[in-house]
Amino acid sequence: MKSLSFILAAASLAVQGLATETLTPEKVEADIQLEELKRNLHNLNRIADANGGNRAFGLPGYKASLDYVLERAQTRFAPEYDTWVQPFNHTFAQVREISVTGPEGETVDVIPLIYNPSTGEEGITASLIDTPVDDERGSACFEDQWAGIDASGKLALVKRGSCAISDKLKLAKAHGALGVILYHNLESTPNSATLGAENIGLLVPVGTIPLAVGSAWSARLAAGETLTVKLYVDAVFDTRETWNIIAETKEGSPDSVIMLGAHLDSVQAGPGVNDDGSGTSALLEIMTAFRQYSGFPNKVRFAWWGAEESGLVGSLYYTSTLAPADADKIKFYFNYDMVGSPYPQFAVYAGDNAGDMLGAQALHDHLTAAGFPAYFGAFGSSSDYVGFLELGIASSGLFTGAGAPTDPCYHLACDTTDNVDYEALTANARAAAAVAAQLALADPATLPARNTTTLNPRSGRANIRAQFEKWRRAAEHATLEKTCAHAGDHTI
Repeated sequence: MKSLSFILAAASLAVQGLATETLTPEKVEADIQLEELKRNLHNLNRIADANGGNRAFGLPGYKASLDYVLERAQTRFAPEYDTWVQPFNHTFAQVREISVTGPEGETVDVIPLIYNPSTGEEGITASLIDTPVDDERGSACFEDQWAGIDASGKLALVKRGSCAISDKLKLAKAHGALGVILYHNLESTPNSATLGAENIGLLVPVGTIPLAVGSAWSARLAAGETLTVKLYVDAVFDTRETWNIIAETKEGSPDSVIMLGAHLDSVQAGPGVNDDGSGTSALLEIMTAFRQYSGFPNKVRFAWWGAEESGLVGSLYYTSTLAPADADKIKFYFNYDMVGSPYPQFAVYAGDNAGDMLGAQALHDHLTAAGFPAYFGAFGSSSDYVGFLELGIASSGLFTGAGAPTDPCYHLACDTTDNVDYEALTANARAAAAVAAQLALADPATLPARNTTTLNPRSGRANIRAQFEKWRRAAEHATLEKTCAHAGDHTI
């Protein structure tokens, strides 16, 4: 009797043998179907609905999302793909309850932020003190903007915008504030954001309220009124394990890899169907298409990143732990984060690495040929390309916009299946598939080599280095907590 392992190996070879059709960009593009993209988003939305409304790091919805991807990548597609799960630890934080009570005792709409400190059981009841509005530089972002402001024992009223919220909170703390009432800088509903695990212990509590409310309070303070408000935040943190998923084709050289990535987690505030169920779905369908074909010299590697919404944690963990020789093998990285925004723009990332334009131009040309107004946009510091740029790996990707006007439900509970432009999603997924095939078929000698001489050029990538250093500090914080056995339900 043959052993089970022999039978499974034979079955695997038999299935692999079915993938005899030669890969072309046109074939994989045609394989991307709207119905299947929709099906994935529907299932991700259902996962969130069954798990407290989200798919966030450290919560059950993320593990269920992980299992959804693995059922395809690791189970059904085992003959064509090598798939592994990469675990890592990070500081988890959750605001269990938050409230703002106005000067007349009214309840004010308020949005929690990730890694928000707790106010304590009694909350903070204090007079408001206003801070100057500077929409050009950013309000309360710089020390000189706090000149003459003594916020001791008070709640500082601060307008959102421009600089990192954590910078505003650090300055508020330095000037004696007990907490911050942060009012939105747009007419739309305020959305969630992360204050960063690296800032635990450095910030005052904050509540984010609508622009209209904050502006009205600012006007009353300017008229000489004294306003007393209450901020209450019940927040906890601990160290939790989470995971990246990596799947790569068995076909192709292990020394020449084209990589595509999307983050799998949502924010705690909502199901994250556009952000980034759209990128997750696109990768699933591209992976499904590639399994049918052979004849490409370069491996194609897919990554679903964990804890992106907590500070790009999963992708930065992956890139920081790559041996130099393994980083050299990645010839190009494509990032697909929010590719189906309901009022889409069609941005194609292009940077100052000479190799970036290889993929960027191909994406741009594909979209414009299909009638979509694609344009080249610069990299920022808020998505999973950061670690790859830090390593000097040529990169590009697609982005359809976050926040109003492109996505008014960004980081909100309304980021559901109703929050997607399916024409844009399909067009972007097809462009991503076709360009991945182009590069998979390219002569490895023609693909960009990693830039190892200047990993972080001064010409525009200082923000990338800063983001990488933030992650490093956050990772050290999580390691310290674990080492010191502080894991548990802690109030901050």
